[in-house]
Amino acid sequence: MADISISHLVKTYPGGTERATDDVSLTIEDGQFTVLLGPSGCGKTTLLRMVAGLELPDSGSIAIGGRDVTYLPPNKRNISMVFQSYAVFPHRKVRYNIGFGLLMAKVPKEEIDRKVRWAADLLQLEPYLDRLPAQLSGGQRQRVAVARAIVMDADVLLMDEPLSNLDALLRMNFRSELKGIVQDLGTTTLYVTHDQSEALSLGDQVAVMRKGRIAQLGDPLEVYDAPADQFVGGFIGAPPMNFIQASVSGDGGSLLVGGQKLLAPSMLSTSGGSDVMLGIRAENVAVDIQRSSGALPATVRVVEPMGSSVLLTVDLDGQAVKVQAPPTFRTEPDDTIWLSFSPNTMRFYDNETAMALEAK
Repeated sequence: MADISISHLVKTYPGGTERATDDVSLTIEDGQFTVLLGPSGCGKTTLLRMVAGLELPDSGSIAIGGRDVTYLPPNKRNISMVFQSYAVFPHRKVRYNIGFGLLMAKVPKEEIDRKVRWAADLLQLEPYLDRLPAQLSGGQRQRVAVARAIVMDADVLLMDEPLSNLDALLRMNFRSELKGIVQDLGTTTLYVTHDQSEALSLGDQVAVMRKGRIAQLGDPLEVYDAPADQFVGGFIGAPPMNFIQASVSGDGGSLLVGGQKLLAPSMLSTSGGSDVMLGIRAENVAVDIQRSSGALPATVRVVEPMGSSVLLTVDLDGQAVKVQAPPTFRTEPDDTIWLSFSPNTMRFYDNETAMALEAK
């Protein structure tokens, strides 16, 4: 078993009082792929480095496979790590780079050769084993870094933004390859990224971090569909979730949005007459050029053809709203269009705390 248990981990930045991680607790099951997602400075890389043993916490504990490793050096934790930079030896051939960790561990040469061939076959590197890194593309060099990590038969695989140096198309292609490789290996994996597309496509569970804390932990669909607060909804999604000011009627039966009344969903748990923030994804806003019952009028400001859809920025009673319309939808700036919200796709947030309002 190689589960990871992180308990109440605190790390303060040197020379200050600001916490890089602030009482973080997280459990990663054996074989689970967990992604730490968040903006720069949220503490995700610091948390990964503490699991790796490259930094020590001020308080709290880390256990791998039930063994307390909080203050053990990296070489006593049975982990492998893939860094943001390729970190390959430029003067050594691919074969040597992949087997370097095994060589340092004094593994017999025959075993090193066998594992290097196995990893090279898995990552499609066999034709390049006798090349130098300078003779490889960026994607191939990143494959070398991954191959070097997986040959170590480690309990845990740690990855710190390993795809960030690749161009967009190569990053997307290698992302799917990486997911397949990790699934085949069944290795417990902790992966750091600021890219929400990577997080949603790779992770079995996603921990969204902000200011040293985990703002939300859940499977990708849960985190995307039901953000725990406005930060998570605004950080995840392209475009991010719309947040629209709304008011609940005195009897709690209707919702006032953009000067128009909508039926208040039964899940909305708040007292009548209060203001709330309505959250809705761009793809969940239905759009039409003709008025229909319950639809809200909006003025088109920007039209962005995206190929598979048309992204509209519209003005809804002074509030900017993103709408993802079908690719055949035709409109121009200053046109009036009509928006409809499906009750089961609306989420509601407290105006003061920005936290999701609980369902009744």
